[in-house]
Order: sequence, then C-alpha cells, then structure tokens
Amino acid sequence: MAEHESALVAAAYAAAEKAYAPYSNYPVGAALLFDDGAVITGCNVENASYGLALCAETVAVAKAFEAGRRGGLVAVAVVGLKAGDEPITPCGRCRQVLNEVAALGGTDPLVLCVGQEQVRQVPLSTLLPHAFGPSNLEG
Repeated sequence: MAEHESALVAAAYAAAEKAYAPYSNYPVGAALLFDDGAVITGCNVENASYGLALCAETVAVAKAFEAGRRGGLVAVAVVGLKAGDEPITPCGRCRQVLNEVAALGGTDPLVLCVGQEQVRQVPLSTLLPHAFGPSNLEG
C-alpha cells in the first residue's frame, strides 16, 4: 500500500474512533481523498430508530459538499473497528452517494476496503457497475 493510502486508512481509523454506535457496537470510519490532497472524514452515527442511522461515508460526503467540494474524489478508505479478516465495503446506499461525487468530477476513485489482515483495493465502478448518476438525468 502506498504512503498516501496508508495515511488515508489511518484517517479513517481515527474517524471510526469518534463513531456513535451504541446499537450495533460496530464503529465505522471513512476518509475521502481529493485531487488537491485534502482529506475529509466521517464516522457512523446511529439512532435509536435504527433507520435514521448515518453511515460514515455519507457523513464524509455531506461534509465534503458543505466544504464546497464538487468532484475531485480520487480515493476512499472505509474501516470498521470490529471488522474481521474480511475487508468491509461500503453499503449500496454509500456506493451510490460516493458515485455522485465521483460523477461530478469524472473520476473513478479507488476504494480501500479494510479488514484486520488485508486491504482490498477496488475501483468504485467495480463496486457499483452500471451506476445511475447525474448524466442519466440529462436531456
């Protein structure tokens, strides 16, 4: 794993430490790397009603949009503090949310899916083939 990828994974771990996950007891952190070197993180935030929980990736994307970012996403790291040997991947909703940011900048970010023993590196387009995005709504 390259140095910038290791730093991105470390940022995702730091974000996971801030998670609010009293119901699942499964803290998750995400870190987004942009083409200018900026890193924006997010953690999962659960809610007693379960359905209103926020995933770490979605929180990070919301923070990125709030910071004025529209595109430029080059990599994403996702970690679960209690992940087993198998690397965790973004859920379907998060894949779609990440695709929106990627589509705005015409990128196919590398997603670093982290487990205890391995990091699976997968392009977002492989995780979400034939994605629906902004271009589908044109014309």
